[in-house]
Amino acid sequence: MVGIVLASHGGFADGIAQSAQMLFGEQNNFAHVILKPDEGPDDIRGKMEKAIASFDDQEEVLFLVDLWGGTPFNQANGLAEKHEKWAIVAGMNLPMVVQALTERMMNAKATAHQIATAVVEPGKDGIKTKPADLMPKSKAPAAAKEAAPAKGTKKSIPEGTVIGDGHIKYVLARIDSRLLHGQVATGWIPAMKPDRVIVVSDSVAKDELRKSMIREAAPAGVKAHTVPLKKMEEIAKDPRFGNTHALLLFENPEDVLRAIKGGIDLKTINVGSMSYKEGDVNANNVLSMNQKDVDTFHELEKMGVKFDVRKVPSDQAGNMDAILKKAQSLLDEKK
Repeated sequence: MVGIVLASHGGFADGIAQSAQMLFGEQNNFAHVILKPDEGPDDIRGKMEKAIASFDDQEEVLFLVDLWGGTPFNQANGLAEKHEKWAIVAGMNLPMVVQALTERMMNAKATAHQIATAVVEPGKDGIKTKPADLMPKSKAPAAAKEAAPAKGTKKSIPEGTVIGDGHIKYVLARIDSRLLHGQVATGWIPAMKPDRVIVVSDSVAKDELRKSMIREAAPAGVKAHTVPLKKMEEIAKDPRFGNTHALLLFENPEDVLRAIKGGIDLKTINVGSMSYKEGDVNANNVLSMNQKDVDTFHELEKMGVKFDVRKVPSDQAGNMDAILKKAQSLLDEKK
């Protein structure tokens, strides 16, 4: 496994490491070193050497540093000159670190050079502005301009057209009361590689502000939509979505049950987060339930649905039976 070293002036690397591990959980072969105001080049070089010595594999090392030409970069460069398999990427930001951890998680045989190449575009794409028109305009290549459709051209696929095998692919179906947020955008989406995120919720579909926030929270290259349950049932039966790989997000188990009864073919549900509401009990640190929730999970279980209880892909799966038993016990105590 590639060892990853984050390095920066001041506490920047420490903060990014903490943020990344909030999304991915504790990481092995992952270090963060900083150059303090009263330290010099030899100090941070020594920290780098100590970090690398702790890695399981010192043949493959990737440095993510804050500034090209700064002291952390220069010391990493001095170390890397003796190791042709090592790599350095400057301009470190959180999307870049998240992509590095994702690449490593998805492919244990990935090299430092491969991961270095993979993190550059996500690092760039992580830079966005609001309003969006504050982003500098990039010039499109001439060939792209020529290929662009004329204004007013409508790209629509006639009803009844069968694309691919005519069946939408669900790469993940997740219960998460926060819907599309950091753990989904930087953990599950890179891991599952959907081309669309679909929030399935009658209430959110009526809320223009939340719909807008969900669209804007989607990472580059992934479209985010919000649809009511009936619309999702139509999409599930529409053969024009045969090449679509969708990640579905539900706010609660009741909506999942309605979706399955409506014909949406979901075999496994990722249970990520259910925030506390009045009348709930805390089944664990991220799942709060009421009696209706517990009964719904049991009904889904009887239908053959499996539960994958994880906040992020790197978590160990939780025991849903134990969680439901604890929730039921706490609910009985409240009666």
